[in-house]
Amino acid sequence: MTVHLYFSLIPEALIASMLPPDEFGTYYAVGTHKKLHGQAMFIELDPDFRHEFFKIDAGIERCVPHPNGMPKRSVYISTYRVLEHVPVEAMQKLYLVTSYGEVLGLDPSPTLPGKLDELNMYQEIAPVHPLVVSTLNPKQYYEFLTQNPNSLVHFPAVCFVDLQLGELAEDPEHGAIRDLPYGFIHHLRECLLEVRGKQIHSKIVNRVESVEYPYRMIKNGIYLGNGDNFVYYPLPSRDELRGKYYRWWRSANQG
Repeated sequence: MTVHLYFSLIPEALIASMLPPDEFGTYYAVGTHKKLHGQAMFIELDPDFRHEFFKIDAGIERCVPHPNGMPKRSVYISTYRVLEHVPVEAMQKLYLVTSYGEVLGLDPSPTLPGKLDELNMYQEIAPVHPLVVSTLNPKQYYEFLTQNPNSLVHFPAVCFVDLQLGELAEDPEHGAIRDLPYGFIHHLRECLLEVRGKQIHSKIVNRVESVEYPYRMIKNGIYLGNGDNFVYYPLPSRDELRGKYYRWWRSANQG
């Protein structure tokens, strides 16, 4: 059986598995007990990827079928500092898995999204996960976190998602809430007004925010970088999600 290498972002881990991506995603989100649910996000890696920081070959050696012939679902190779040791060029498709086990695969894009809002809200996924509002676009925000010599906060690598703000992106003081699911609207308005005032370009809304955000709130996609390399995984359009990927979209909007 083929052994796959998966880089899990929720939580951060490097895993070997005999399951193909769709089956691994369902297993990873739902598990073997149907009452256990949780979103998952992972990237399939080049099977030839090796790094001295990881004991990959040893993990693959342990990834063997069970005595009854069932494939080995997972062998954890590392759960620490994974993102910074996986180069972007080793990353293939990214998979978003709903808490009910529906899997959506995303291909990396060579181009970043065009028109962007002046105000943005970034949910960092790894290695830490604060919720931040910023006037920086995604590439600028990544460079601020990883390459700005004057920044007191620095990461060798980071993954984050740009979340929708609705009318608050244009009018944080009076914009209608409508279907925004955030439970901290008053505080969010204050943070957006502060960064819009240009005194600072970014402000933490919540230092430790749950990474299980509603997938429907993704503005355009997931951003990830390591060093000078930056990659963007765009989410399909709403029309595509409601049509071509209806099962996933319906599952993502349940409960």
